[in-house]
Amino acid sequence: MNITVIRRGRVGGDASAADVVDVPGHLIGEALRGVTGLNGQVTIDTTNLSTERDGAVPSLARQVKSVIGGPTAKAFNTVFASAYELIGEQRLTPSNLYAAEPDAKDVTARLIGDAGYDPLYVGDLDPGARLLEDSSGLTRALAGQIGVLRPLRPSRRAVGSQRHL
Repeated sequence: MNITVIRRGRVGGDASAADVVDVPGHLIGEALRGVTGLNGQVTIDTTNLSTERDGAVPSLARQVKSVIGGPTAKAFNTVFASAYELIGEQRLTPSNLYAAEPDAKDVTARLIGDAGYDPLYVGDLDPGARLLEDSSGLTRALAGQIGVLRPLRPSRRAVGSQRHL
């Protein structure tokens, strides 16, 4: 799968199956303003709130969608990039929560799986994206308590298809 990652105005990749928007929430408009070729393809928003929410849109994912226009998902905003290299060391596959519009769901789940996570769908973009964004403060607080680089080792074994976060 080809992926284009947009970070603070820098674009890498080629014709993509999905665009991944990875900028601080308050820079979404600035980062996407100068990027060309965003023509409604699937977009995965990883942004988190970095300032107070302005209230003009229900979620940062909706703000991204208002610029790009295609099917949109919210993912990777509740995990830390610094933990990616530790995924293979875990007894259980860690989960990655995501919310997505129907046409973005499969691509997002595949990308999450390709990154080594178990995709855990929390629902449609509305209200799912807002729930994930609002939980990012809790995620950062927990990471501060356990240390971001400490391996995430679930305390219980999965039973059947039960998933542990």
